[in-house]
Amino acid sequence: MRIRDAIAMLDGGVDGTGPARWADLGCGDGTFTRALAQLLPRGSVIHAVDLDSSALRRLPSEEHGVELRTHRLDFVIDAWPFADLDGILMANSLHYVEDQAAFIRRCASHMNPPRRFLIIEYDTTTASPWVPYPVSRDRLSALFEPAGYSIRLLSSRPSIYRRAPLYSAAAIGR
Repeated sequence: MRIRDAIAMLDGGVDGTGPARWADLGCGDGTFTRALAQLLPRGSVIHAVDLDSSALRRLPSEEHGVELRTHRLDFVIDAWPFADLDGILMANSLHYVEDQAAFIRRCASHMNPPRRFLIIEYDTTTASPWVPYPVSRDRLSALFEPAGYSIRLLSSRPSIYRRAPLYSAAAIGR
């Protein structure tokens, strides 16, 4: 996916009133990290987290006036070296978390109200080796709404893998 496509998927999901602190959990090659940087105000910070150190080394340290800090760790089991987040981006990574409800509660302890998640996932209920714990749109609502979040669908587009469409949503809590 190109950065401009990723920007379109995230558009409308961030509050641009002032510099913010975000984490991109499972950032991969950084396409969505860099897209988020285009949407955040200058002076913001994004903590880009992944297990692939070579992908992390390819990320710039700054994008559009936003500082990108890289962290090689497993975001599910390792302690995070950051807190006081205004938002968490998970682009095709929540489907790797087995206990998603517990993980969302854990994330909340690292966030300032109003807590904000940006989620990009496949709209499917069918598990595969690449999507072991699917997060369809219905599943996203079932996960976040009982935890006090409202869900707003941002975008949807066909997947290049022709499995299920990709969607993006904002989950905004108290």
